[in-house]
Amino acid sequence: MASTTDTSKLILREVGGAENVADLTYCATRLRFRLRDRSAADLSALEATPSVLGVVPQGGDGVQVVMGGGVADYYNAIVKEPGMGSDAPAPASGAAKEYGGVRGRYGWVNYCFEFLSDSFRPILWALLGASLIITVVVIADTLGWQDSRAPMEEQPTGYVLLHAMYQSVFYFLPIMIGATAARKLGANEWVGAAIPAALLTPEFLSLGEQGDTVHVFGIPLVLNSYASQVFPPLIAAVGLYWVEKGLKKIIPATVQMVFVPFFSMVIMIPATAFLLGPFGIGIGDAISDSLLWLNGVSPFILAVVIPVIYPFLVPLGLHWPLNAIMIQNIAVLGYDFIQGPMGAWNFACFGVVAGVFLISVREKNSGMRQLSLGGLMAGLFGGISEPSLYGVLLRFRKTYYRLLPGCLVGGIIAGFFNIKASAFVYTSLLTFPAMDPWGGYLLSIGAAFFTSMLLVIFFDYRSSDEKATVLAQLAAERETADATGEAAATADTGESTDVVKPALRPGAVTVVTAPVEGRVLPLSETPDAAFAGGALGGGVCIDPTGGTVVAPADATVLTVQKTGHAIGLRLDSGIELLIHIGIDTVKMGGDGFENLVDKRQKVSAGTPLVRFDRAKIEEAGYSPLTPVVVVNSRKFGTVEGMPAPVAAPGDDIITVTAKAVDQVAG
Repeated sequence: MASTTDTSKLILREVGGAENVADLTYCATRLRFRLRDRSAADLSALEATPSVLGVVPQGGDGVQVVMGGGVADYYNAIVKEPGMGSDAPAPASGAAKEYGGVRGRYGWVNYCFEFLSDSFRPILWALLGASLIITVVVIADTLGWQDSRAPMEEQPTGYVLLHAMYQSVFYFLPIMIGATAARKLGANEWVGAAIPAALLTPEFLSLGEQGDTVHVFGIPLVLNSYASQVFPPLIAAVGLYWVEKGLKKIIPATVQMVFVPFFSMVIMIPATAFLLGPFGIGIGDAISDSLLWLNGVSPFILAVVIPVIYPFLVPLGLHWPLNAIMIQNIAVLGYDFIQGPMGAWNFACFGVVAGVFLISVREKNSGMRQLSLGGLMAGLFGGISEPSLYGVLLRFRKTYYRLLPGCLVGGIIAGFFNIKASAFVYTSLLTFPAMDPWGGYLLSIGAAFFTSMLLVIFFDYRSSDEKATVLAQLAAERETADATGEAAATADTGESTDVVKPALRPGAVTVVTAPVEGRVLPLSETPDAAFAGGALGGGVCIDPTGGTVVAPADATVLTVQKTGHAIGLRLDSGIELLIHIGIDTVKMGGDGFENLVDKRQKVSAGTPLVRFDRAKIEEAGYSPLTPVVVVNSRKFGTVEGMPAPVAAPGDDIITVTAKAVDQVAG
């Protein structure tokens, strides 16, 4: 297995090098790149990297690389590379992310979501740690070892320390958010932290109790409790940005270091205490009160709605406001009514990934097995859904059809029990004691988990085309693994062997001929993103004029779809081909297709494999364009298509070049 340093260098190379990175941050599981030119990044090569759990393009210039729980190690290694970190070039002026929908049409909407997300991401680690400490305290309370709700002076000193350990995160959360929000906006992060910190000092608290009105220099000030608040520091950071910007215009650069922070604090701390802080608390209270109202009208409806909408909120980053409200609810109400139902979404997500893991074990698909197992462990024990979401759910068409029923079933059960959370925790197997009643919560998340898992096991998580392609690739990889090992051995010893497939011999050039008559187009013109992007292998796309697919060379039939729309071959040369007749033609159910060979059958060059009716394909509303791809392209140095106005069976359409000796040996 490659080291963290080697993998980090590879990731940096595949995103286009340090010169192509405008910005790099990371969250709980993902490296988040903003690139100067995303077309310079090789996303397929990134996704093929064993340590990478998934690659998700974001907007017009963003790329998220899902790495799992060890993401910080990869980030630290990347920023140490030449051209990164302190010696990185300044971001291009005016560079902005691009999004579709409302986020693309209205820049300020886009930036609001980005601002909120980027203000929370850096403190996720602290929130995760605190949530597990809370769980320890709640478990001790549940087992009767101590009363966690008793006054601190009545609790054993050890438990007082445990309370202090997690309260440090939530009580001083405004300071952390003040820093991260200011940094996101480009204001001084330490001044951003100092503003809410002033409202948490013993001196400020000594002015009176919450709700009291005191006069400061004759001006009435209504006192509020700012511990655990999130909206006041966010709004204060926005105010700080504009104050700093204005001050830098009027204060000479030579003394800005002294007077900009001085005037910023003199202006912003009173402004936050008198105006911005109460306004922020009002926003949080309004959102919380509206959800509390809906919960009061029907906890059942709220519990069903939350898990069903979460799968659509998280990919867009729209779940962050709800996280803020959860913390607000705990601070104001002493409990939260969102986290319990939200657990149903999380565990439905983990159920999908558990089903994927079991299928990948059965299929001996090591790549998907590792990916799904990593996502499952991060979810079950950490409550983190991103590896599952970006590594599996957003990559395959059918996953949401398996996910949403689990969300619905879990939400219905959560609504029946009216589950409440006594603390802000990440919904994992370890944190269930924080839910009341926890028995109802376990029933809810268990139902969500097993509903989605069983749907995946019985109905799969892929479309028929996706499944056929994956199975063809797996068969190709298994068949060529021994041959590749022989090639490496030959490179080491200098001896030749007849076991090595001709196309795999170092430096060999092999030509693949057309399996059907028609016009040969670049693969990129295929009206299917997976084929066009080369994710399934290199090759060409044929616009067929003939109606019979024939074997391009002596071969063994690896896969034959019952519907006749696709066939996989292992040529005697060692090249594995997938011939996919039309796009989405699996939906025709075999109408217009006739299989002429069986799986594992040996065929000679020119042997008819499948007959098809182009007219029926077009009448059904599908494209007849036929991708012909080398599914084991990674075993070779290059796979290049040869477009032509017309080609008949036997005409050259693809050139396959084996890896050089040093590449095979390495």
